[in-house]
Amino acid sequence: MSALLIRLRPTGPWRIAGDSGRHDELAATFPSDRVFSAVTQAFAQLGELDAWLAATACASAPAVCFSSMFPYFGRQLYAPAPITIWPPAQATAKMNWQAAKLIPLSVIDELLSGKSFREDRWEVDGVSGCLLPAGSQTPYRERTRSTAPVDRLTGASTEAYLSGCLEFNQGVGLWLAAVFADDAARARWETPVKAAFRLLADTGFGGERARGWGRSESPEFQHGQWPNLILDNPPETTDANAAYWLLSAFVPAPTDSVDWKSGFYELKRRSGRVESHAGWGAEKKSLNMVREGGVLVADLPPIGGAVDVAPDGFAHPVWRAGFAVQVPIPWKAPSFQLPLPPAKIEVPRRREPEPEPVLADIYITEPVIVEEANVVEEANIVEQPRYVEEDV
Repeated sequence: MSALLIRLRPTGPWRIAGDSGRHDELAATFPSDRVFSAVTQAFAQLGELDAWLAATACASAPAVCFSSMFPYFGRQLYAPAPITIWPPAQATAKMNWQAAKLIPLSVIDELLSGKSFREDRWEVDGVSGCLLPAGSQTPYRERTRSTAPVDRLTGASTEAYLSGCLEFNQGVGLWLAAVFADDAARARWETPVKAAFRLLADTGFGGERARGWGRSESPEFQHGQWPNLILDNPPETTDANAAYWLLSAFVPAPTDSVDWKSGFYELKRRSGRVESHAGWGAEKKSLNMVREGGVLVADLPPIGGAVDVAPDGFAHPVWRAGFAVQVPIPWKAPSFQLPLPPAKIEVPRRREPEPEPVLADIYITEPVIVEEANVVEEANIVEQPRYVEEDV
C-alpha cells in the first residue's frame, strides 16, 4: 500500500491533552482519532468535507487511514514497541527497560529481524519515557503556563487558569503516516491531504490554538510503500502466525475477525464534549479503543471503523475514527508473563449518516478573548541544547 510519512517541526509549545481532559495532564502521543478530526476540520475549510466523510467515516473501508503522531529526534522515529519484543529477553536488569514507552523504529526493526539488543548504546530517559542513545538530552519537557483571559466586549476578566504544554528541543518534532487503501485512493487524496496538513501547520493542532500553540513549520512529506516506509526489513509472516502491530487507536469494524483471547492489547476509555455550531458542550458517548502499540491476532488484517458518538437526539453524527494502521509481525510469546487479556470489545452500532453530514468531532477555537497577561514560569535551563522560544 502507498503511504505518506509526514514530519511536523513545532515552532512553539504544543498542548496534547491526556484522556481525562485535565489542564495539568499531558501526553506525548497525539491520537489518530484526533488527527482525523483535525484533518476533517481542515477539509471543511477547503471545501472537501462531504467527499472526505463519504470516503472515510461513511465508507465500509476508509480510503485513507492516519497513524497517531509520535515524536522524532533528528532522523530517528519513535513509536510504542510491540509487547512481543519489548523489553528484550536478553537485556540485563541494570536498567528498567520496561519503563521505555517509546522506542526508536531502528531498534524495533532490528528486534523484529531477530537481532540482539545492544543495551550499552541506549538508556531510558526518565523525563520523556523515550529510549535514547546514551548521553542524549531530553527531547521534550513539560511546562505550565498561567493565563488570565479578558472578554473583548465587556472587559471582564475571568479567573486565571493553568495549562500544561510540551516544549521541544532542537531537532525534535512529531511524525505520522497516512496510508492509502489503493492507488485510486492515493490519486484522489494525496494532494488534498498534503494541503490539509499545510493548513494545520499554520492553524495548529491540539489545545490552546488561540494562543498560537500547536503550530509547526511547513510539513515534510516522504512517499513510499507501507510498511517499508518506516522499517528497513519488514518481518515476513504467514497466515498461521500473523499478528498485527497497531500504530493507531483502534475500534473494530463489524467485519473484523479479531481473536480477543489472543494477542496483547490495552484499552483506553475515550470521551469528551461536542464542539459544534449545532450544540456546544454536550457530552459524547464514551468508547473503548485499543491503544497504540497493541498486538492483535486476526484471520485477516483489521480495518477498523468510525463510530458515531453523538449524544442521543443530536442534530448530526459525531464521528470518532478507529481505523487501523498496522504492521504484520510474527506472533510469539513475550519474554515475561502477560496479564489476562481484557474482555471482547463490543462494536457499537453505527447510525446511518444524514444526507449532508456536518463535522462535529473537531477542535474549534475558543470564545473570543484577549490575553491581558501571560504569566510564564521561569526555570533555570542547564541543558546545552536550546529549547524553542516562547511566543508571548
